[in-house]
Amino acid sequence: MPLGLRFQGRVLPCSIGQGGITDNKQEGDKATPAGNHDIVGMMYRPDRMPRPTRWAMPIHPGDLWSDDPSDVDYNQLVRAPYDHSHERLRRSDPLYDLVILTDWNWPNSVSGRGSAIFMHQWRRPGYPTEGCVAMRRDHLWWVAQRITTNTRLIVS
Repeated sequence: MPLGLRFQGRVLPCSIGQGGITDNKQEGDKATPAGNHDIVGMMYRPDRMPRPTRWAMPIHPGDLWSDDPSDVDYNQLVRAPYDHSHERLRRSDPLYDLVILTDWNWPNSVSGRGSAIFMHQWRRPGYPTEGCVAMRRDHLWWVAQRITTNTRLIVS
């Protein structure tokens, strides 16, 4: 049965983490954490698309997301140069052209509890993520233009 994200009366196909859905999220387990996750931000590539909402922030060269549980900036936006483990937000592929940020283990992160649980574009239908929720580009854009910071992502 295909997975779906329900939003404003529509069900949109989506992908989740390779490790399935978990109640005990750990860094590197490739699982999507269960629960109610507030939307806390949005970032986009201004060189690849227009701003989807007034409150979306541009992804700049050197923008990274820390995924190093031993670092004080774990699960935070950081800037290059950065000597700890991280994800590059300005990728060569289109996966992070538009990123919707959730409050999973943020802003006060617990070391090892998981980082960078985003909504973003999928590679292809059914292809699992590292723990995020991924969707078709046009569906992600449609959702991004309609959400607010009061929107929640409910994973169950």
